[in-house]
Amino acid sequence: MLVVEWLGRLGYREALGLQQRGVDALRREGAPDRLLLLEHAPVVTLGRSARPEHLLVPEAELARRGIELVAVARGGGVSFHGPGQLVGYLIADLTRQGAPDLHAHLRGIEAALGRALGALGVPSRARAGLTGVFVERPECRKIASIGVGVRGWVSYHGFALNVGEDLSGFDVIVPCGLRDVAMTSVARELGAAAPAGLAARVRDAVAEAFAAAWS
Repeated sequence: MLVVEWLGRLGYREALGLQQRGVDALRREGAPDRLLLLEHAPVVTLGRSARPEHLLVPEAELARRGIELVAVARGGGVSFHGPGQLVGYLIADLTRQGAPDLHAHLRGIEAALGRALGALGVPSRARAGLTGVFVERPECRKIASIGVGVRGWVSYHGFALNVGEDLSGFDVIVPCGLRDVAMTSVARELGAAAPAGLAARVRDAVAEAFAAAWS
């Protein structure tokens, strides 16, 4: 069973603390798997694969723009989170799916996001050798980034799905170190067809897809 929780907007460090406590509870008490859905104030996070040249402005400039900078123990490179993006932190016991397999876990996240996007009318796919979810219209563009951490075969961190029109926050980084990939969002892909209350519709589609996948 997967418990899905909508937390609204949280600071990045506050959400990280929630994840760490959730991992501890799952490992100690066998708590159910959880998906924390939320939104962050502007923040750039540096994963284990982040390289200095993938941050395009000095830290002082980030601070001037009101963007926090945090190094984190997750896979992947440099990412941006901010308003208009749905962040999902999946706290899951990988042994509940059988033999623990981190690569299968990543592919499962990609597949669940793909199903949610399909339900919203946005065709998407994974790309061989890359982690994340992509669309093609016409060139390859990235709509969701994924980076996870694992402690004792319990996963945390998760994904960031771009929902709103404003992607200017990505101008300060090379997202995930991929210089040849542009970022896109659900709103940009749907264009004039985007429904009212898009953020809530995306949140519901993601919650449904993950609950079905982790049931």
